[in-house]
Amino acid sequence: MKIQIINGPNLNLLGKREPETYGNQSFEDYFVLLKSRFPTVELHYYQSNVEGELINKLHEVGFSFEGIILNAGAYTHTSVAVHDAIAAIKTPVVEVHISNVYAREEFRHKSLITSKCVGLITGFGMEGYALGIQFIQNSKI
Repeated sequence: MKIQIINGPNLNLLGKREPETYGNQSFEDYFVLLKSRFPTVELHYYQSNVEGELINKLHEVGFSFEGIILNAGAYTHTSVAVHDAIAAIKTPVVEVHISNVYAREEFRHKSLITSKCVGLITGFGMEGYALGIQFIQNSKI
C-alpha cells in the first residue's frame, strides 16, 4: 500500500513556527516515527510552499497511490485550484490539520477542499497524520 503525505505552505517550519500551536517537532522527525509505526505501508512525503507544485504532486500520485493525506495549510481556505485537483484524481484524499481550525480565527473555519476529501481530521496535533493512515489502511474506498 502506497500513501502520499502532502504538506502545504509554512509546514516546512514545524518545530520552529508557533510551537504553542504546532508543537516542537519537525515533520521530518515525525515522519521517521510514522514509518516505524506503519512498516507495511510505503509512505512518501512531500512539502511545498507553492500552490502549483502541490497540484502537480496531487496529479502525479492521484491515479496510482491508495491514499493521500493532505494538509494544504492556508491553501485550504483559499484555493479553488487545489479543490479542483482533488476532484480530478481517483486516489482518496484525507484532509488533515494539526491545530483545531475551528478554535482559531474565523477565516480558518471555511475549507474549500473538504467537499472533495473523504474526511477531515483536525486538532489532534501530528497524530492526525497517523489517524489518516489508519483510516486509509482500514477503508475499502
